[in-house]
Amino acid sequence: MENIIDTAKLVLTKKDFESDQMVKWCPGCGDHAILKSVENVFPELGIPKEDFVVVSGIGCSSRFPYYMNTYGIHGIHGRAAALATGIKIANPKLSVWMITGDGDSMAIGGNHFIHVARRNPDVNILLFNNKIYGLTKGQYSPTTPKGSKTKTSPQGSFETPFNPGELVMGARGKFFARVVDTNIKMMTRIFKEASEHHGASIVEILANCVIFNNKVHGLITGRDTKEDNQIFLEAGQPMIYGKEKDKGIILDGAQLKSVTIGENGITESDLMVHDPTTEDSGIHIMLANMAPPELPAAMGVIRSVKAPTIEDSVWASVEHEKQISPLKNVDDLLNSGSTWDID
Repeated sequence: MENIIDTAKLVLTKKDFESDQMVKWCPGCGDHAILKSVENVFPELGIPKEDFVVVSGIGCSSRFPYYMNTYGIHGIHGRAAALATGIKIANPKLSVWMITGDGDSMAIGGNHFIHVARRNPDVNILLFNNKIYGLTKGQYSPTTPKGSKTKTSPQGSFETPFNPGELVMGARGKFFARVVDTNIKMMTRIFKEASEHHGASIVEILANCVIFNNKVHGLITGRDTKEDNQIFLEAGQPMIYGKEKDKGIILDGAQLKSVTIGENGITESDLMVHDPTTEDSGIHIMLANMAPPELPAAMGVIRSVKAPTIEDSVWASVEHEKQISPLKNVDDLLNSGSTWDID
């Protein structure tokens, strides 16, 4: 008799998820580090290898399914959210990872993006945000800073950009986190937390395009500036940051404000304590909107709220209908309504 291997008991390693395909991102592109972080995370999740699915749309980020040794679908521009949602509803046991970029998800895929956040399927969404169209050679995207000169905005972009976190929460999203591509340890930790969240987890990755938008996140990721321009949020912990860990965030009226601990009587007890689980998204939106130089950019899990997933609701509905339906099989259906016998 053929031996059947229980893959759930196999110990997986990073190497099990490495593809034999040549990685065709530019040297120095932040996407390389993101790929390594995902390869680090998958073996830690305790999920059989055949239960992983990586889905993407179009763009530099969307080459990802080729570079992971898992099942995958390279979809069309902006439609990865629809594919990922359908896959998860059809087979809820699968670990579905959607890879997208700021152009793919927020321009042509904008409608799909807000609805995947609203519907809340248990899908992990990694949003590579380099604030430019890289694959098509440097056009401005929905997250490009206003005034930026690009190939399609030679006089500077006239448009007000999206903030991904604000957009997710405005669409009633339940999980939003942010990381930087220069910190593999941070990415690995947050990707794992995203996977453990039951529902749509959306992680914005501040990624660098070395060719068309180099150092767009320079203040946040630069070696000499990052300590004073990013804050890593942890649930239940005061919001402290800075090279000397002497700065913090307080709520001053209706605004967030940066303060220095020890000045003007400010102590650690005056600082805000992070609570990602509160249903009201007001503070979470304010945290997602923080940006240098006035405030540090928030990193880590900004929002994590429990809520039913769409696949849970769909399958509960199916089971309910099965219980109350007088039709239990095809014979019941064929013999229902007006029938007649043929002699």
